[in-house]
Amino acid sequence: MSLDKVTGNGLLLIGDPHIASTPPGQRMGDFAADVLAKLEACFVRAQELDMVPLILGDLFHWPRDNGNSLLVDMISLFGQYKPFVLVGNHDKYQARFTPDVSMAVLNAAGVVRLISEQGPAFELETPQGLVLVGASPDSTPIPKEFEREDGRYIKVVWMTHHNISFPDCEKKQHAIKEKPGIDWIINGHIHGPRDSITKGMTTWANPGNITRLVFSRYALERKMQASIWTPDCEDLEKWEIPHRDFYEVFPDQEFLPETEDAAAAESKFLQGLERLAWKRTHEGEGLKQFLTDNIDPEEPESRLIWELYTEVTDGNG
Repeated sequence: MSLDKVTGNGLLLIGDPHIASTPPGQRMGDFAADVLAKLEACFVRAQELDMVPLILGDLFHWPRDNGNSLLVDMISLFGQYKPFVLVGNHDKYQARFTPDVSMAVLNAAGVVRLISEQGPAFELETPQGLVLVGASPDSTPIPKEFEREDGRYIKVVWMTHHNISFPDCEKKQHAIKEKPGIDWIINGHIHGPRDSITKGMTTWANPGNITRLVFSRYALERKMQASIWTPDCEDLEKWEIPHRDFYEVFPDQEFLPETEDAAAAESKFLQGLERLAWKRTHEGEGLKQFLTDNIDPEEPESRLIWELYTEVTDGNG
C-alpha cells in the first residue's frame, strides 16, 4: 500500500473544534468566527514550528445544515494549509459518513486530507527519522497490535476518536493497555484533557478539545490548548490558543448546581430537558439541537428517541 509522505518536525494536534453555523448551547456572538480564528491560529503555529496540523475528529458540530458562507470561509482557510482531519461522530449523519455532510464538501474541494478509514494513514518524515501515522476514525476498531516493518519506522503513532478508559470518564469502552508495535495512541472525542498513561511500549494521550461548548465552571477554568507531538517527546507539549474571555462568549449568569454522586450525574439528560424551559439563549435552541448535542448515535436507545421526536413534531422540528 502506497502512503502519502509529508515532512515536518512533528504533529500539531487540534482536538474536536465543533464548528457550526448555528451556535450550540448558550454560546453567544459569532461562534463560527471564534472557532475559525482558533483554527487559523493553530495552522499558523504549525507552520511556524514546521509541524503537520491534524484535527482529531468532530471538526463540525452539526454534520449537515451548515451555511454556505461558513463552508466558503473554511475552504478559503483550509486550502492554505490542507490539514489532516480524522472523521468523528459529529462529522457523520445518523452514524454514517455520506456525501451530503459538510465534511464531504471540504473533501470534495480538496482542502482537507481526510482520514475516514481505519489503518495506516500517512508517513511523516522528521529530522529523527520516518514515522508512521495510523488512525481509527469513529466507530472503527483500534488495532490490538501493529506489525512493523523492521527498521522502517522510528515511531508508530495512532489517532483515535473513541471512548477510552481514562480516569473520570463515564463511558469506558476501550481499555488502556499495551498495543505491541504502537508507540502512541492519541485520542479525540473526550473533550476534557487527561493525563497521558503509559502501558508497556504504548503511551495513551487525550489532549482535549479546543472549543467551549457548555456553560459550566469547568469551561470557565479551562484554557484552550493545542498539543504538539515530536518523535523524542516524553509527553505532549501544550500550546495555549488565543481565545476570548469566557464571559464574552457565554451569558453572565449563575451556574447550575453541580452534582457529585454518580446517581445524580445520570440525571443530567433530564436536567437538560428541564433547562430548555427556562434558559435564555439568543439563538433560540430547541429540542432538536438539545437531542443532537446529547444523544450518542451508537447507543441502542438513540434510534427510539429520534423516532419519538419525529412522531411528536411530525418531522418538522
